[in-house]
Formats: sequence, structure tokens, C-alpha cells
Amino acid sequence: MSAAEQLTMRVLSALLREDVAGLRSRGRVRHRRDGAWLVLVEERIALPVEPDGFQCELRARLPLLEVDGKPLGGLPEILAAFRALADPVDAGGFTAFTEECRQTLATMILHERQLQPLLLELTELYGSDPANWCGPLASLGFDSLAAHLDHPVYPTARGRAGLGTDDLLRYAPECHPTFELRWLALPAEALTVHGSAPLPGWWPTPAVLGLPALNGSHLAIPVHPLSFGAPLAEALRATGLAERAVPAERPYLAVRPTLSMRTVAVLDDPVCHLKLPLDTATLGLRNRRTIKPGTLRDGAAGQRLLAEVLAREPRFAATVLLADEQCHAHAGHELLAVLLRRFPAAPESPAVPLAALLAAEPGGGLVIDRLADRFYGGDPVALYDALLVLLLDWQTTLFSHGVALESHQQNTTLLLDRTAGRTRLRLLYKDNDGPRINRARCRLPLGERAFDDRRILAEDDRALTDLFSTITGHLCTAALAFGLAEHGRAPLETTLGLLRKRLGEAVERLGPVGEPLRAALLDAERLPVKAMVSAGSLYGKARSGAADINKHYTTGPNYLAGR
Repeated sequence: MSAAEQLTMRVLSALLREDVAGLRSRGRVRHRRDGAWLVLVEERIALPVEPDGFQCELRARLPLLEVDGKPLGGLPEILAAFRALADPVDAGGFTAFTEECRQTLATMILHERQLQPLLLELTELYGSDPANWCGPLASLGFDSLAAHLDHPVYPTARGRAGLGTDDLLRYAPECHPTFELRWLALPAEALTVHGSAPLPGWWPTPAVLGLPALNGSHLAIPVHPLSFGAPLAEALRATGLAERAVPAERPYLAVRPTLSMRTVAVLDDPVCHLKLPLDTATLGLRNRRTIKPGTLRDGAAGQRLLAEVLAREPRFAATVLLADEQCHAHAGHELLAVLLRRFPAAPESPAVPLAALLAAEPGGGLVIDRLADRFYGGDPVALYDALLVLLLDWQTTLFSHGVALESHQQNTTLLLDRTAGRTRLRLLYKDNDGPRINRARCRLPLGERAFDDRRILAEDDRALTDLFSTITGHLCTAALAFGLAEHGRAPLETTLGLLRKRLGEAVERLGPVGEPLRAALLDAERLPVKAMVSAGSLYGKARSGAADINKHYTTGPNYLAGR
């Protein structure tokens, strides 16, 4: 199947899942000679469908939509048909999403060209077996492999608004490039700085950047090359800093992109990552990759909150690790900000984001296969089971403290090594700026206005169970269960059976405080599902009702119930 056909089926399945044009709520299944079709008689459209079971009961079976009896196979024509059915006020969202799909298809075609050269490059850099890619520098190889996979939910996740092929070749993780950062000298009084730890020795003074006259009066902050031109100039004008800020003329500091692209690793000190604003969007045109200053504060507060849980739950002291996200700075604008993230040293461990486990590896298998070969006797299901035991124990324990994390498959890293002849599995967490906290139950020290985003604090457990279901449930555990089955590593009933068993054990361990989780996940008829296309691209907040485009939900079948 071509990249265009794959994308068309993913988009159609997402539109069905999110009930665009009433496909799911008003459509009726009709059987034709070639299979099932979902038909909307009033709109005179029909979609070929087949059973799904993960995020929706049905998904697209073929890359086409039938309108007035005529099959449309091109995605622009299909989206034009949906735009014609939409309220005129929403037409702009469909037009913008069509462009988002065009950019995504161009990226997918680039990926088809780049994958084999990437695998050869990673083999030359780190070796032929990913299970031996140990340490923070080699972990970037896993990020590059993961970048070639689709998101489990969002159909156009590979696209990045406004960036062309040349931009991706120079700066995107799927190409594993190396580049140098640009720098900006800002008056010290214009920067809000958090974090008392000394800066690394490689952090430049203005003099190092060729601006010796600014030593003592200005501080240097890094700027991503894609944000250095017109976007940076506009940010400086907006903050009144255009006359006092001085861009350095020459680049400095070699880096390589991580899976998030806006976060880069310092090649000479790869335990240090720099999160930098990018003037682009992913996972929806409204999901900008800039950095709102408040999220820096929230990420630091989230890390401190998790550290407090670890102090109260010592059994996780050796198995759950946190990146240090206390050092950050901003100048009151979402393009004038930086986070210095420091990772704990783990030189003997492969550090694999969960997003990379099902990625292709140089030997022709999956990353999880090679890890299982080294650490779990060649059994990827045994690795999956061990991951479930720790991850669900940790996440349910957080729930018992009134906390749920937005620790999706990109922000959760698996560390594996051998200690005293036994396999040790650990989890590493970063980017903790979007939790949900039930302040009626939480007994952790939050402090007065600890979080800038007031949506973080909830009055009951519903926001927590929704987040647990969509992140820990769908993205971190169930996506792997369905993926392992799709790749033939185990029957779906086996992987989902393991997930239900381990989740049930973890919830049972909590006692009565775990009942909301049991009711919301194990016993519920339906589960919340992210409606990311609707909230992120098609409709404005006034139309979608989304208070948070990353936490706006529809519902899907409960793949755990009754198994």
C-alpha cells in the first residue's frame, strides 16, 4: 500500500472515530458483495469499514469514500467532500487540515527514502544490535527509529506545519542530523531564571559568542535555527527587546534532535538536553511547538511532585527515575525560552522511549525483539509483561496520591541492564508539565499556586481517570498490546489478557482508593478516546468545546472489559 493510501485510511479512520459529519453516530452498516460499508443516507456518502476494537468499533477498510455513488480515492477530494458537509464556519479548519495532510504525505515519502540510509548510519555509529546501544548518545538512535512510526491515534503526526523537506533533512530526528545552535544575548534583567545549579561548562558567555562587550550585562540563551530569523525578530519586537537583544552572528554548540524535535541533545554532554521553542505545530495545527513560560514552571513543579511521591514510596527508588527539569529561563514570550534538562547517568543501559519498541531495527526485526533477545530469553511478550508490572504499579500508585501523568509513549523511557546476572528494568520520566491532580485527595505539598495552568487542579477523579485511560492505557500499554499482535508476536487475547491482569493486580493493591480506576477502565462499557483532529485542527475551541486540545475526548470500546 502506498504512503498516500496509508494516510488516507488513517485519516478516514480518525474522522470516523471522532464522528465527523455524524459518521459514527448516524451511520449504518450495510453489507455489499465486497464487505461492510458505513452509510449516511442523508449525506449520500458511504465508507468501506472493518472491525477495529482499539479506539473505535470500526475503521476504514479501503482508502476511499463514496459520494453519490462515485468513489473518491484522493485525500484532498475526500476532505473537500467533508468540508462541503460541514458548517460554513468550520470550512477553514478542513482547508487547513487538508494542507496538514499534504505536509504529512511529503514527510512519509521522505521517510520511505530515508529509512534504509538511516539504518545503515545507525549501525555505523552504534552497532548492528540495538540491544547494545547503551548510554545517552546512542539513545538518540532509538528516537530516530521511533520518528518513522505513526502515532497510535493522531493520523498526521509525522507532519510539521510550515517545514519543508530541506528543514527536515537538517533538523528532524528521523534523519539523525547534527547541527549547531544559534544564540541570543539578552539583558540579564529581562530574563526570568529558575534553578540554582551551576550551568554546564559548555554554556557560552557573550564573549565566547563574539560579543565581549556584553559580558556582565547580558546572558546568552540558545535559539533553534528554525526560529532564528523572522520568528525571533517578531518575538523581540513584541517584548520590546529588539533594541537591547543581540543575536550572535555565528552558531555554537553541536546538537542532535530527540524525538520531540524541539528538544536537542548536546553531543559533547548528551545527558543534557535543551528544549527550545519551534515555530511549528504537530498533532494538530493548534498544538504549537513553542514554549509558554508557564509550562516551564509547571514542569519543574511536576518533577518536584513526583520526587515527593518517590520519597513516600521507597519501593520505586531504584526503578523510577526522573529527569531534572528545574533549570529554565524565559523572557516573557513563548519563543524566548529554554529548558535545560539533565538526565541521570545510565551508561550501561539502552534507553528506549516506549514509542520506539515497535520500530524497525537494522537487523530486519523490531526493537523490542532485540531487547527481548538480550534481556528476556528472546520473548518480547515477557518484556512487555515486565514493563506492565512496573509501569502500572507506578501509575496506579500515583493515582492513590491523587495524581495522573500525561506521560505518553514519547516521555516514558525504558532502561534495561543486567545486574548480578539478572535483568533490571527501570523507567525514566520527563516533561511532567501536564498532570491532573485531584486536590481533594492529594496530600502532597503543592504550595500556593504551584502550577501556572489552573486546569491541572481538579475537584474529583474524573480528570485523572480520563488521563490515565488515554495515556497510560491507550498509548503506553494497549498500543503495544495491539501492535505486538499485529506484528505476529502473540495473539491479541494474550497481550490484552496480560494488560487486564496486570492492571487488575495494580488496582487491587490500592484498596478502596482504586475503585474509580476499576470502574473507569476495567468495568466501564466504553473508554475515553482523544478527539485530537477535531480539537487540534478542524474546529476552534468555541466549536469543539475543548478546554485543552490534548485532553478533549470522545469514547471508544473497552478492549479490556470481559476478557
